[in-house]
Amino acid sequence: MEAVLLTALGVGGATVIGSLIGFVFKKISHRFSDIVLSFAAGVMLAAAVLGLILPSLEYGGQLGILITVGGIFVGALCLNLIDKLVPHLHKLVGSDDEGHNNTNLSKVLLFVTAIAIHNLPEGIAAGVGFGAGDTAQALIIAGGIALQNIPEGMVIIGPMLAAGVSPKKTFICAMITGLVEVVGTLLGYFAVSIASVILPFALAFAGGTMLYVISDEMIPETHAHGSQRGATYALLVGFCVMLVTDVLLG
Repeated sequence: MEAVLLTALGVGGATVIGSLIGFVFKKISHRFSDIVLSFAAGVMLAAAVLGLILPSLEYGGQLGILITVGGIFVGALCLNLIDKLVPHLHKLVGSDDEGHNNTNLSKVLLFVTAIAIHNLPEGIAAGVGFGAGDTAQALIIAGGIALQNIPEGMVIIGPMLAAGVSPKKTFICAMITGLVEVVGTLLGYFAVSIASVILPFALAFAGGTMLYVISDEMIPETHAHGSQRGATYALLVGFCVMLVTDVLLG
């Protein structure tokens, strides 16, 4: 339980770390953020398959393939529904310059709310990873999610400051988005701990949410600013790092 709590704080804290970087470097290049985000996407892609989807098949028994496929699509559809209710990152802010010059406070607050809402299923994915009993694998899954949260925390700061929100309130908002991820991690862990029968579905559900985030948000975002070649290789490096780590720890 101690490892789960520390992981939850680490995953949520990554958003806060990103926000602190955003305060120091208010104009971070797209190329840098795209490379970091793509590396995280590669780690998350491998983690979703190796740490969540394959274990779901193993724990699912005779109906494993049906449970896993169903869980993947339910997870993706849930995030799809969230996207329809509250659009995310690039759909709200658009380009970096647009985000910094935007003085519409309601739009900026909607942007921050979108990040917070999307952080909940990501936190659940981190918590569910511990339900499989493989702590090393769960920590790697959480690490990939944390890497994604750093650039998300970075992009919160500029639009809020430009909209006239005080630095103190801006930082509090960033902390709240991170806290949502902490709650999600604990929810995911306790859900599979209380009802282990749902573990195969929960693992596949978490894997589906991660695949959706990677395909729908992370890859398009990292390919939108002219750095797609570097972003592609960064994703491959992240995937291979996760693959090698899984073999070494397996």
